[in-house]
Amino acid sequence: MINAARSTTFYEFDAEEWKQVYDQMWDNDEEVVVAYHSHTHTEAYPSRSDAGIASQLGLPGAHYVLVTTKDPDIAEVRSFRIADEVITEEPIEVTGAPEAVQSYKFAHTPDSTVYDCS
Repeated sequence: MINAARSTTFYEFDAEEWKQVYDQMWDNDEEVVVAYHSHTHTEAYPSRSDAGIASQLGLPGAHYVLVTTKDPDIAEVRSFRIADEVITEEPIEVTGAPEAVQSYKFAHTPDSTVYDCS
């Protein structure tokens, strides 16, 4: 989805695009499993805005994956559950080449979340 704010430090959904994506998802009987985005200047931790948006969406089962790009030499990926603005980090394991974080494959078990970057 496009950043309607056109900012490197703030993200805003385009309301029409957001509605189209969710309408299409619901028409296909799909649900959000993973919501991910990057933080370009801060750590990979949900901001107050992230927690507010996640709580408004009402998707407590979704994984909120954050990648920080503030240091080009370090690939930091973290995953969270967010419900009622309560943020709970969940364990992840990144396997494969860290520079390939952009192309990870997602898998979840009850005990951990695995990101295969090979």
